[in-house]
Amino acid sequence: MERDRDNDGSPAAGAGTVGGDGTRAPAAAPASGENLRARVHEEPGEIDARAWDTLLAASPEPTPFLRHAWLAALHDSGSACAETGWQPVFLTIEDLALDPGDPERLRAACPLYLKSHSWGEYVFDWAWADAYQRHGLAYYPKLLGAVPFTPVPGSRLLARDEVGRRALLAAIEGLMRERALSSAHLLFLSEAERASADSAGWLMRRTVQFHWSNRHVEDSSTAPYADFDDFLAGLQGVKRKKIAQERRYVREAGVTFRVLRGAEIGEADWDFFHHCYRLTYRAHRSTPYLTREFFRRTAQALPEHWLLFIAERGGQPIAASLLAIDAAQQVAWGRYWGAVEPVNCLHFEACYYQPLQWCIAQGWRRFEGGAQGEHKMARGLLPVTTWSAHRLAHPAFDDAVARYLEREGQGLAAYVDELREHSPFKA
Repeated sequence: MERDRDNDGSPAAGAGTVGGDGTRAPAAAPASGENLRARVHEEPGEIDARAWDTLLAASPEPTPFLRHAWLAALHDSGSACAETGWQPVFLTIEDLALDPGDPERLRAACPLYLKSHSWGEYVFDWAWADAYQRHGLAYYPKLLGAVPFTPVPGSRLLARDEVGRRALLAAIEGLMRERALSSAHLLFLSEAERASADSAGWLMRRTVQFHWSNRHVEDSSTAPYADFDDFLAGLQGVKRKKIAQERRYVREAGVTFRVLRGAEIGEADWDFFHHCYRLTYRAHRSTPYLTREFFRRTAQALPEHWLLFIAERGGQPIAASLLAIDAAQQVAWGRYWGAVEPVNCLHFEACYYQPLQWCIAQGWRRFEGGAQGEHKMARGLLPVTTWSAHRLAHPAFDDAVARYLEREGQGLAAYVDELREHSPFKA
């Protein structure tokens, strides 16, 4: 789930804005080739949606979270904007030799933000910010390439090839220097982007998540799971019995589920979900990142990417769990949950067992459970390494962070190896 947010959402002093026409080129040459031009945009709406989505589809690991409508909804709903500490400085690279109406004129693009804090990122750099402050240096604003509040691996440097990715990396560094920013960060990169950033000299950082994969994904010689019981049969006895016990608690409490997909989710369902979503934050004495307007906009523009589980008892809704889905990739992402009354093990049922049961019934390939959480392993989600890339402008800090990341990476690799030795599945 999301972390508590920073309630001081105003942009940091010196964050700056773009020029009067909404665009500005970085000082450094962003790409090789005289026909290429880099531009900075102060809001997603300045960029052609069709061209952006065409470029996303051509990138190695597209996800719904990089769709133009998703990013625009974050901004236009007041969820991720300058007022909440997420000032857009979206970067595009255009081929001026092509007609302005040609979607392929957009050669590369990246969703970038000037951040005045580090909330909503899930790759934690609080210690780096503290070190800057202790040495009398400003860490914020920093430059961030990410999907706000979304720890999902996938394409961030939207490009059709390595040339486009390299051009974006150079343009991001140029923008960092032009704005005199402390650093630039690219979170939850695809494998191709990780390789590009690594070869360009960026510092690489590992984190770990827990994902479930259908049986045929792990072993192409086998068939997908036939049903949830077939999945349980592959687990070690103690894990299998634990899950069966937790599901029984929920059934015996009289809880049933309605599953709503896309346009089936009505306004009343969205209202109830958002009420539950806010209650989760209230329980942690925090404020939700996402406004009701964000969900209203994405429900209208991208209904095919939402799946809602509503738990009911006695005909009344008592909890909700929302997933993002992509039918083309056969992937589901666990996102948000909340309940109006406590029921033993209802969180596990709503956030793991119901989604897994649905994915198995659909024959889908993968369910990603979100950031962190070793407890997910006991439910059949296994550790997966994710990557971010970092560039610090100050040479001494860049060197210190590089040495820190080397030690951290060795420790994390050993940690993942140890986790894999304790797989919940039968040998």
